[in-house]
Amino acid sequence: MGRLFGTDGARGVANTELTCELAMNIGRAAAMVLTDSGVHKHPKILIGKDTRLSSDMLEGALIAGLCSVGAEVVLLGAVPTPTVAFLIKKYKADAGIMISASHNPFEFNGIKIFSSDGYKLPDALEAEIESIVIDKSKPYYTPLGDGLGRVVRCETAVEDYIQHIISTVPYRLDGMKIAIDCSNGSASATAEQLFTRLGAECHMLADKPDGKNINENCGSTHLENLQKYVVDNGLQLGVAFDGDADRCLAVDEKGDVIDGDFIMAICALDLASRNKLNKKTAVGTVMSNMGFGRFCSDNGLKFVSTNVGDRYVLEAMLREGYNFGGEQSGHVIFLDYSTTGDGQLTAAQLLSLVNRRQAKLSSIATLMTKYPQVLINVKVTNEGKLQFFTNQDIKDKIESVKKELGDDGRILVRLSGTEPLVRVMIEGLDMELITRLANETAELIKYRIGI
Repeated sequence: MGRLFGTDGARGVANTELTCELAMNIGRAAAMVLTDSGVHKHPKILIGKDTRLSSDMLEGALIAGLCSVGAEVVLLGAVPTPTVAFLIKKYKADAGIMISASHNPFEFNGIKIFSSDGYKLPDALEAEIESIVIDKSKPYYTPLGDGLGRVVRCETAVEDYIQHIISTVPYRLDGMKIAIDCSNGSASATAEQLFTRLGAECHMLADKPDGKNINENCGSTHLENLQKYVVDNGLQLGVAFDGDADRCLAVDEKGDVIDGDFIMAICALDLASRNKLNKKTAVGTVMSNMGFGRFCSDNGLKFVSTNVGDRYVLEAMLREGYNFGGEQSGHVIFLDYSTTGDGQLTAAQLLSLVNRRQAKLSSIATLMTKYPQVLINVKVTNEGKLQFFTNQDIKDKIESVKKELGDDGRILVRLSGTEPLVRVMIEGLDMELITRLANETAELIKYRIGI
């Protein structure tokens, strides 16, 4: 992980950690790196943003930085992250920038950069940007006259993105009654129109952003309201997105959560049945439930595991020629249609499958058995994150837990790539045992390096 960019871009509390000055300099450095990489004198860069209050401020700072070194800026407005990734190629842009902190609270924000092929910026280019911004490895360009950049607003971004998603759906959603939780985020601009045009009767939740209510007791990280609404209103299912709509989780007609592992299992098996799953392989991460690996083995599929982060899932897919992968958190990548995780694309594929089968989602989800899992997040300081790698007591505790679990479970303790947290995850057959072990491990970490 870099000094400025984590697993999902640069992120922090807006106006203190992620300041206007920093955003402006990231814009400057990004345009310079693109120019040095062979792009023409005025690189064309798209900017999208989510609905949080600070996004306008950071957009202005990025515009200033980009234009000051000669970039041509195209403003997409409030759109999902995958909209930016998709439109880069469609609009023949040299790069795209998304202003979002995804599932984080509204006071956070972030900047993630996509290259001209629609993929997240490679590590080498991120490192070069970091070197310019942090180490001042080279002075910022200062063009004059017609060397400066300009700004235009794009009015077609939402429609072009919706048309793209519709084009990927093999079977319409006519007759379906569904709930959609937009997390008061980017999906608020697209979801109702998209799924209504696909034929569904849509009940909208958390689709009125005010700049401060993004992810607030809603969306893919807070499913309680969606669960209750689906059951109380007798709907077939519900889907929920995060703040920038690159994640999707679902709720079945009983109100039970269908997480990313279940969605991947359902879609992977369907793709394989239609000979559309490359090499009969699904790519997940070390956080994928043990049940997903067992599901793949039982159904003649190969499961490939990577480090946590959709960028690592994508790297493995591109390297080995796979076309489907994702994370338990709801980042699912259909590489035939998208270069990044796309919550609304995922929802559209899942809903199309359910409607084609004329079956209940709860019934379809029985194809995988989920191992009980306990996940505890421990807040740590920046110093604590560094000590995590060297603290012997923490290492000893993890080894002790591994021995106690044996072959019937596993422990995974890792630093978050997007938040100041250490995540403790334990899976096993005995819920009481894994809960005790997870709490013991979390308490030790909190005592040694926590806040």
